[in-house]
Amino acid sequence: MTRAEQVITLCQELIQRPSLSGQEQEVANFVKQTMLEKGFDTVTIDTYGSVLGTIEGNRKGKSILLDGHIDTVDISDLSQWTHAPYGAEISDGKIYGRGTSDMKGSVAAMILGAAFFAEDTKKDFAGTVYVSCTVHEECFEGISAREISKVANPDFVVIGEATTTTLKIGQRGRAEIVVETEGKTCHSSNPEKGINAVYHMIDLIQEIKKIEPPTHPVLGKGILELTDILSSPYPGASVVPGMCRVTFDRRTVVGETSESVLQPIKEAIEKVKLTIPSLKARAYIAEGSQPCWTGETISAKRFFPAWMMDSEEPLVQKALLGLKEAGIEAPLSHFSFCTNGSHFCGEKGIPTIGFGPSREDLAHVIDEYIEIEQLTKACKGFEGIIAQVLA
Repeated sequence: MTRAEQVITLCQELIQRPSLSGQEQEVANFVKQTMLEKGFDTVTIDTYGSVLGTIEGNRKGKSILLDGHIDTVDISDLSQWTHAPYGAEISDGKIYGRGTSDMKGSVAAMILGAAFFAEDTKKDFAGTVYVSCTVHEECFEGISAREISKVANPDFVVIGEATTTTLKIGQRGRAEIVVETEGKTCHSSNPEKGINAVYHMIDLIQEIKKIEPPTHPVLGKGILELTDILSSPYPGASVVPGMCRVTFDRRTVVGETSESVLQPIKEAIEKVKLTIPSLKARAYIAEGSQPCWTGETISAKRFFPAWMMDSEEPLVQKALLGLKEAGIEAPLSHFSFCTNGSHFCGEKGIPTIGFGPSREDLAHVIDEYIEIEQLTKACKGFEGIIAQVLA
């Protein structure tokens, strides 16, 4: 097979193996086998079930990590799909299926891009190439990546999420903020004997709506948006609710922390207490836990920081040169969504960029697809980036 055919085939084989978050075992084992067959020196699977492949150059040098996740979201309304979600059918120059764009196409391109680079150089280069295929990214952006960086400790990272083969140099972060009000239950025929937690929440929400998140000159405005509201007990069945809980999706900009995003909401609570002395309320960052296919549990607070690279950073300039030599003109931009870069750059401060095939707006959609031209172009782009960064 030609190199282009190899990339197409690997993408199809990945799509044909379903891998919802926490159920990535078959794909993880297949990726490990594939990496070994393609000449990777070592391949390991960590405690969460992520795969890390390593290619060592003949000489010591810097290390670069290409990162992609192998978990996908579930299928929504199968009846509306015109192509089988796990069929990996090719039609009109596109491969269809769940995970084609987000992001098994890119995973295929990264694995083979690294392998082709090693083959072409006969490993006569200075440094190390890592390719990580992480789990549970759809639930916890950057959390399984923490285990990867402990082992690889790379000097540079490329996030392979869809960029339409442009070059991303930052992203907004994400936080899930929970606000709770506590009242007093009673029979709804005598509401004066209780305290309705929902009424208190309504007043508090109005105050929280006045908060203006900061703006970044490149990443744009931070966001604070209410996404759900629950009362307890539910259904009420003639009971005044004694508890109310809301969740806010908070999109953050560079420099914000879990403490800084909570502070304005805590101040809003204190303001409302001036008019409702009986208000009992609290705000905190949500936490989550999910089982991994290995039997381990992945747990974390749902705060994933923003990050931003300077356009003149050596990694950015070398990546642009590598892409240009691969025939790709890549304008600079930034991700509109959260990625594993929240860990690599946002938490660890490792120079990080984003580059990958397909359009960002094709993630999670019905009849998800990736254009074959984008897929094969990205594979060459990954080769070009590696060659320049490790030059």
